[in-house]
Amino acid sequence: MIRTASHAQHTEAENSGFMSDMLGGRLGMDAYARYTEQLWFVYRALEDSARELAADPVAGPFIRPELFRVTELERDLAHLRGADWRSTATALPATRAYAARVEECARNWPAGYVAHHYTRYLGDLSGGQIIRGTAEKTWGFARKGDGVRFYVFEQVGNPAAFKREYRALLDAIAVDDLEKRRIVEECNSAFAFNTAVFRELGEEFRPAA
Repeated sequence: MIRTASHAQHTEAENSGFMSDMLGGRLGMDAYARYTEQLWFVYRALEDSARELAADPVAGPFIRPELFRVTELERDLAHLRGADWRSTATALPATRAYAARVEECARNWPAGYVAHHYTRYLGDLSGGQIIRGTAEKTWGFARKGDGVRFYVFEQVGNPAAFKREYRALLDAIAVDDLEKRRIVEECNSAFAFNTAVFRELGEEFRPAA
């Protein structure tokens, strides 16, 4: 249901001008660092809520510490921006809206939190690997080293098997059909938030003529 209903939104997010320019090598490392910075704000919203949701009957099964990314993002940002990167880190308006929605779902609607958890973590386990490979080639990062550690899930030994297990958890989620449709709609919203972030990044960074 999620895959079918979110196909158009997913495609739009993947094919944003900013992402196409970044993956095509038409933007500098600063654009990549700025994107990484935005991810930090979103993943903090996801992971700051995780402990409280671990015992929740709906969201709890999805809280998997091996997926957590904030530590890796902070290591990447220290490499990209320097040790004092926190003093200059700022969230774009679209990023603030995205993080706020994740926090709202975590507080009030655990099933909605699952929608954001799914779109982020499974996306980064899958398509995120393309970004990692491109970043390594374009900006000379060590393979799976500082600068791209966000995309390296060291504690997930078999990503394909992990994704199958995750999708089985989704199929078995303890909600009724109406709630499942609401989760699908929230997945669409998650992709729309991503697209909005890409749009604002695209306004900030334009490829050289």
